[in-house]
Amino acid sequence: MNVQVILNENVANLGHTGDVVRVRAGYARNYLLPRRLAVVADQRNLRAFENQKRIAMARRDAQKSVALKLKERLEALSVLIPVRAGEEGKLFGSVTNLDIERALRAQGFEVDRREIGLDEPIKQLGEYTVAIRLQPEVEATLRLRVVPQEA
Repeated sequence: MNVQVILNENVANLGHTGDVVRVRAGYARNYLLPRRLAVVADQRNLRAFENQKRIAMARRDAQKSVALKLKERLEALSVLIPVRAGEEGKLFGSVTNLDIERALRAQGFEVDRREIGLDEPIKQLGEYTVAIRLQPEVEATLRLRVVPQEA
């Protein structure tokens, strides 16, 4: 006998979060339900799930609009990072995600360093563009100038 369940998490070879799937009763009873990977798809749970989905979509839309405003502010900004440099523009050390995060924080922007898309540390003076992932669908580009530090 088969039963319908709503998946709470992604389950390999079965479906993604929020999918309503038909599985064998024993699989649901012995594996999915005890591990809270799914709930039985009765009318009450379907209505509750739809309500949660609407709330999550509204929250995601609000976060996206905030991220778009932040993107506009970041793209209008040019961050200046003074560093110690030797002859020929070579840096003593390097500029990393953490340095960029600190420079942004000093200008009033809260950006997590893991969201800064710097492939490898910057080791030369110059101008760079750095991608910052604000949301899964929103990515800003930041203009970054690495200049020699005044002695």
